[in-house]
Amino acid sequence: MMQNVYMDYTATTPVSPEVLKAMTPYFTELFGNPSSIYSFSRKSREAIAKARGQVAVALNAAPEEIFFTSSGTEADNWALKGMLEKARAAGKDHLITTKIEHHAILHTAAYLEKIHGFRVTYLPVDPEGRIRLEDLRAAVTDKTALVSIMFANNEVGTIEPVKEIGALCRERGVPFHTDAVQATAQLDIDVDAMNIDMLSLSAHKMYGPKGTGVLYVRKGLRPENFMHGGAQEKGRRASTENVAGIVGLGAAIEIMKSRLSQDRPRISALRDKLIEGILARIPHAKLNGPRGGERLPNNVNFSFIGVEGETLLLDLDAKGISGSTGSACSSESLDPSHVLLALGLSHEMAHGSLRLTLGRPTTEEQVDYVLDVLPEIVARRRAMSPLWEDYLKQQG
Repeated sequence: MMQNVYMDYTATTPVSPEVLKAMTPYFTELFGNPSSIYSFSRKSREAIAKARGQVAVALNAAPEEIFFTSSGTEADNWALKGMLEKARAAGKDHLITTKIEHHAILHTAAYLEKIHGFRVTYLPVDPEGRIRLEDLRAAVTDKTALVSIMFANNEVGTIEPVKEIGALCRERGVPFHTDAVQATAQLDIDVDAMNIDMLSLSAHKMYGPKGTGVLYVRKGLRPENFMHGGAQEKGRRASTENVAGIVGLGAAIEIMKSRLSQDRPRISALRDKLIEGILARIPHAKLNGPRGGERLPNNVNFSFIGVEGETLLLDLDAKGISGSTGSACSSESLDPSHVLLALGLSHEMAHGSLRLTLGRPTTEEQVDYVLDVLPEIVARRRAMSPLWEDYLKQQG
C-alpha cells in the first residue's frame, strides 16, 4: 500500500504547532510596528527582545550579538560583504571559504571576486567532505579578512571541525564565520566554546517559519551594513521587523534546544537503519559523506551508478516519497552537484545521487517503506541503462 513519506527536511520543515501558536497573535491582535512609540507597539518590542534572548541562550551568546534577518541567505551575504567591505579600508582583501559551501556563500564569494576585485581561496575537502586544517593554515595571510566555512554540509551531512577552525583563526587574528543553517536544528552549538565570531541560521530548517533568519556577530566586530534605511536592529539592519517571524524563530530554537537530547538519538538510529538497509539491498550503492558521529543525525546521501537522480526522484514521487538529488534539477541545471564533484565523484556518479533527510515526524515504518520501494526502482532503472551495462563489463 502506497504511503506519503516526506524525507526532505534539509530543504524545509513544517511549522510546529507550538511555534504557530506563539506566532498567531502577532498577525492579528498584536500587529503594532515595533518602531512606534505608543504603548500598543510595546508588545511587539517585548516579543522581539524575548526572541533575541531565546536565540542567545541557544547559542551561548549575548542578546546584543543577535541580529534578525530575512533568511540564512541574507545573513551569509551580510557576513561576507560586510566584513570584506570593512576590511578593505585596512588593506585586507582576502576571503577563505571551501568548495562545498551552500550557494549563498559561493555565489556571494564569486560576486565579491568578480565585481569588486577581492581575492578568494576555495579550500578543497577530503573524500568525506572535510577540510584539512593544514590547508587552512597555509591559506591564511596577513591580507585575510574573513574565513567562512560551513558548520555542516547540506548535501552530504559532513560536520566540519568547527572548534579547531575557530581556534586557528583566533590564533591568526582572522574573524571566523560559519553557515550553521543545517547544523542549528541538529547539533549543540556554543559560539564561545567553539571560537565562532559570526554565525548564520534560519528558522525554517528547525520547524519555524520561512522568511526569518539570524546573523550572530561577536561583540567588537562591526561588518558594514547590508540593508540600509531605518534604525532597526540597533541601526545595523534596516527594515520593519517581521515580528511574527521573529517570535516563531525564537520559539522554534528554544523548542529545538529542549528536544535535542530526545530527537537526536532517535533520528540518528533511523538514519543508520536507512543507510545499512540501502547498502545491504542495493548492489554498488555508494554512501556519500562520513559514517557515524561526524555526519548530521538526519542525513543520508547515496549515489547509484547507472541511475539519473532526476528520474529517481520522479519514480520515488510516484510512490509517495519526497527526496532530493545533488544534481540541482530544481534550478533547471544539468550540472552535477558541486559538492559531490569536490568529494572526487565522477560526473556519472554525481548525477545519480539521492539525498534523504529525516525529521521529527519520520517513523520507522516510513524508513521500512523506503527500503521496500527504493531497491526495485534502482534495479528497474539500471536494467534500462547502457551506463550500468558498461559499468558491469568494467567490473569483469
